[in-house]
Amino acid sequence: MQPVFMARAIELSVKNVQLGSGGPFGAVVVRNGQILAEGANSVTATNDPTAHAEVLAIRTACQKLGGFDLKGCELYTSCEPCPMCLGAIYWARLDRVYFGNLAVDAQKIGFDDSFIYREMEKPFSQRSIPMIQMMREEALAAFRAWEEKADKIPY
Repeated sequence: MQPVFMARAIELSVKNVQLGSGGPFGAVVVRNGQILAEGANSVTATNDPTAHAEVLAIRTACQKLGGFDLKGCELYTSCEPCPMCLGAIYWARLDRVYFGNLAVDAQKIGFDDSFIYREMEKPFSQRSIPMIQMMREEALAAFRAWEEKADKIPY
């Protein structure tokens, strides 16, 4: 745990607000005591709802390392990760996450992701965006092909 890295994530979040580049969120990926990648929320600047600070920092770190596995790395982020970022964190296999603000702090200023957690608990048909399964048997063809692929790169 290095306060200097959290300070940088916070600095990125504050600067992002001052520049008008997006929401008040910043993140850094650290490896071997060095900042490997940084990210600041750019959802509104890029019209990309996935452009959260954590996701951008993870993408950059993976590109720099030439792989999708961030084992041996830590993430410092200015706020508790949202469900999307949390998913990215687990898929990237980061060793540890340090965060500043809580989700309830973000909720107080209009960034409320609690509804997503509630939505995930509901049956598909009762979600505010209905989710309808179809053509499962046909879709399973890709999974069977994956299982049979001898030269796949597992993740």
